[in-house]
Amino acid sequence: MTTPTFSQPHRDRALGRGVAQVIPTPTTPVSPADRAAAALAALETVPVHVGVLQAAVALLDDVAHTGPDDAVQAAARATAERLRTAMSAG
Repeated sequence: MTTPTFSQPHRDRALGRGVAQVIPTPTTPVSPADRAAAALAALETVPVHVGVLQAAVALLDDVAHTGPDDAVQAAARATAERLRTAMSAG
């Protein structure tokens, strides 16, 4: 028995190409630390419950001590510090 194949509608293919142009796929591997730094750079101001920030800081503190490499640990420390600053400013 053969599995049927479904073609993507033209509109969906075009949308996929547009997203790829906005968010290009890197040609070299990107580390989690690099992805975290990029995500921080793209942040908008939005209301967030302080409990969510506290939970994120707790998780990031763990990664800062147990992360797989120095870059990941440094990114976790920096991110946790930014979240602490945000909580104290609020």
